[in-house]
Amino acid sequence: MMKKETDGQSGYNITAVPFTGVELKDNFWANRIATNRDETIPYGFKKCEEDGRIRNFERAGGLRGGDYEGEMPFDDSDVYKIIEGASYSLRTNPDTELEKYIDDIIEKIVAAQEDDGYLCTWKTLHPDKSPSYWVEAGPRWHHLSMSHELYNVGHLYEAAYAHFQATGRRNLLKVALKNADLVARTFGPGKKLEPPGHQVIETGLIKLYQITRHQEYLELAKFFLDQRGNAEGHELYGTDSQDHLPVIEQEEAVGHAVRAAYMYAGMADIAAIMKDPDYLEAVDKLWDNVVEKKLYITGGFGSRHEGEVFGENYELPNLTSYNETCAAIANIYWNHRMFLLHGDAKYIDVLERTLYNGMLSGVSLTGDSFFYPNCMASDGKFKFNHGALSRQPWFDCACCPSNVARFLPSVPEYIYAHCNDSLYINLFVANKARIRLQETVIDVEQQCDYPWDGKVRALLNPETAKRFTVRLRIPGWALDEPLPGDLYRFLDEDPEAITLKMNGKAIDYEIEKGFAVISRIWSKGDVIEINLPMSIRRVAAHEKVEDNRNKVALVRGPVVYCAEWVDNGGTALDLVLPDNAELSFEHRRDLLACVTVAKGSALNQSGEKRELVAIPYYAWSHRGPGEMAVWLLRNPIIETEPC
Repeated sequence: MMKKETDGQSGYNITAVPFTGVELKDNFWANRIATNRDETIPYGFKKCEEDGRIRNFERAGGLRGGDYEGEMPFDDSDVYKIIEGASYSLRTNPDTELEKYIDDIIEKIVAAQEDDGYLCTWKTLHPDKSPSYWVEAGPRWHHLSMSHELYNVGHLYEAAYAHFQATGRRNLLKVALKNADLVARTFGPGKKLEPPGHQVIETGLIKLYQITRHQEYLELAKFFLDQRGNAEGHELYGTDSQDHLPVIEQEEAVGHAVRAAYMYAGMADIAAIMKDPDYLEAVDKLWDNVVEKKLYITGGFGSRHEGEVFGENYELPNLTSYNETCAAIANIYWNHRMFLLHGDAKYIDVLERTLYNGMLSGVSLTGDSFFYPNCMASDGKFKFNHGALSRQPWFDCACCPSNVARFLPSVPEYIYAHCNDSLYINLFVANKARIRLQETVIDVEQQCDYPWDGKVRALLNPETAKRFTVRLRIPGWALDEPLPGDLYRFLDEDPEAITLKMNGKAIDYEIEKGFAVISRIWSKGDVIEINLPMSIRRVAAHEKVEDNRNKVALVRGPVVYCAEWVDNGGTALDLVLPDNAELSFEHRRDLLACVTVAKGSALNQSGEKRELVAIPYYAWSHRGPGEMAVWLLRNPIIETEPC
């Protein structure tokens, strides 16, 4: 059985409205997605050509001679991820030239696949020669903790899913299915019992299951998850690969942050599709731990450079923070699944904060330079970005640029969802969408200038008058909660109130799980208007976050702000923002592709008055290296003589 159209989230209680059904009309995301389409995706393919990633497929397929190029065992995955992003882009912006280019690459991938379905270019070319000092050479499936054989094909599966949905052609899908069948013959009960070191094959297998309904793919995804923490059949890899305990017993997020978040996304898939209560309980506990103890205000996580790992609870340093771009993207994938499971707006609150900050900072406004880590402070000296002080054109380990390329085209998919007779409005983006709710087709249009303005109009035009429920998200930040839990809190009261109108008249409403619930008979021309307060708010961190004691961060709506040297007299780390200092904002169309800045009266460490200008965090590092700070002192540090 093979079907082209799937909702992409089969088995979940709630169904996302696919991005193909949403046409953006805004001045923010539409521009970023266009830049990704016109700059980032072509640039990524160009770099994959220049650095030999595509030539490796040609060599493995006997189309040219030479050795494996590159120093990473997962370079194949970058090609797959950019194909995925390009395929998603094709669904909304057909491009015959791009389509042909992708087909040319697929021909090389087909050539590189071995007769039984195996596909990993470095292993095919030189199984006795490792590209990296930290990966042992050897035959297939050797040193799975680091070989990335299964990680690579996980991204192949994701790309094949996207390409099939975009074009209806099966050339890449055949490669993926042939490989997945080999993996299913090789791994499982009574076969090889080792899980991959780096997760992602689990969600990739589930994508193949959603297309084919082949149960073995779903069961294999669960098998790989179940093998973690199970010493039968393999020596445990430890916490870095979340292989220290069975996944249903894990309650604290540990180890490599990207691996972990991909695993949590896969666990959510299993909880939803297989209705597994143990998986559901475990993934809920892990989410609580991350959000309440390990999440940066930007939605990023993974506090340590060494190992790219989570730190201890409340270990959230600023200057040495890691916050890998891939981890932010994985966090969005995970939180979206959690929302589809539970229907609670708190997951969208985390998703939105990550989307506008921890993820978006990873790519420049021009789409051709990238952050791998995303620090929360810079002294202009510590080369936090893999040896650099600013975004870089590419990396030897290019997982983050290729992840950005594949993620951005799908942003519209997070705006709407539906369940039975309920339509969820999750994100505020000017757009037009056509949504089928049970037997009713509804044209929905949002009009807004979000995230700079909190006024949103949603026009609903059902084909015929019909009773249904609109669930309109009231962001946690508009309800005095910067993020779910007590890791962060507002220090000030918002002088503005939320207003909600229906056809021009204020209405009473109940909030359920963070959504304003409006049930009525809807007719063409009905309009919901919400005005969300957009004051600049001060945020404080939990007292146990050592680096942020006596400090404050600034947010406005979903956007986190930072002070950058170029706007503040050449420095940023010495700024003091007293609690009683007045704050204002100004929209600057001439600055950083149009941003709203925060302004206020500040001091330096000597108590001298300074004028503070803060910009959106995602836009920093476009004007040269120098100091930057998200967290500002509330009072000067007073040096005391030792006793």
